[in-house]
Amino acid sequence: MKADQKDINQLTYEEAFSELEAIVARLESGEQPLEESMALFERGQALSQRCSALLEQAELKIRQLTGEE
Repeated sequence: MKADQKDINQLTYEEAFSELEAIVARLESGEQPLEESMALFERGQALSQRCSALLEQAELKIRQLTGEE
């Protein structure tokens, strides 16, 4: 992990989604060497999983608060 990259598990949804958007844009440009593209893709996958997990947590909390099972 680069020094400027935060641990994915510490990111908020907004931070993770913003970084994921930036990674997608970089990958779509096609300007990175293969090795860097693979590293970006791997981080993007992890960020996507983080966003999904946070959304699932929020959905569960909403269900609990509204009394839905």
